[in-house]
Amino acid sequence: MAYTINKNWIALVAALGVGGLAAYGAKNYLGAQMAEIEAREKNKAMVQVVVAKTDLEKGSPLTADNLAVRAMPKEWAHSGAVTPDQFSRVEGSVLAYPATSGEPVIWAQLEGQRTPTFSARLSAGRRAVTVPVDEISSLSGMVEPGDLIDIVVSISKDKRNFTFTLLQSITVLATGTQSSQDSKDPENHARTFTTITLDTTPDDAKRVIAAREVGRITALLRAPNDTSSVSKVRSDAQTLLGLATGSVSGSSSVPVIYGGGPISEGQHMPARMGGDGEILAGVR
Repeated sequence: MAYTINKNWIALVAALGVGGLAAYGAKNYLGAQMAEIEAREKNKAMVQVVVAKTDLEKGSPLTADNLAVRAMPKEWAHSGAVTPDQFSRVEGSVLAYPATSGEPVIWAQLEGQRTPTFSARLSAGRRAVTVPVDEISSLSGMVEPGDLIDIVVSISKDKRNFTFTLLQSITVLATGTQSSQDSKDPENHARTFTTITLDTTPDDAKRVIAAREVGRITALLRAPNDTSSVSKVRSDAQTLLGLATGSVSGSSSVPVIYGGGPISEGQHMPARMGGDGEILAGVR
């Protein structure tokens, strides 16, 4: 009987040990997963949007008392959400549809379906600059609002052609008069446009304007969310194409003979008088 009891105790202790190890492993796994999730959340770009403090019924006026500001990941924010810098435009407006507590207030909820002006798409401190493009630099009409592009400039200076990246990861606000991907040609015809409107800083807007004056601008389309940096080195066009042949001297290597001998360094040609008294310098 004693042998049976000891065997049961051993089995019980073994089961408890296995259970403890499983619980410890599960705890570590869940802890690692939570840490990874928290790290991803911290790295997400955040934006601030206007939300309802409480549930608001249809017909409720929007005021500072029933609205609040909440930060949320940019990828989750509604494209039509009202932002804090746009509050002055919606204050006093009436809701055409109910708003739920804690959820962003969007422009489509306002009575009369008021829509923001194009300038409302810009964040504080940003500028929209429109640049002309041609069929090649607009990627044959395949650039859409919301795309990221690089701006490459080609210019000529001192009889040499240079190509370099001026701006990187710039958001396209509009292509021609199209400011959203939803406003497409109803007959699915290939879109063409002659301008691109970009979201830039004030200084970058000046650089784009200056580049338009002295050279040619080309747009390079990026993959979505690709914000990697590229070189801004100003390279000679012939070097980029592998056509550089070394330095070329602008002077002739053939000596010029004046009066039976070569001209040495620093030597000057004597002046002579012409037949009517005119001074002739450098005459052989």
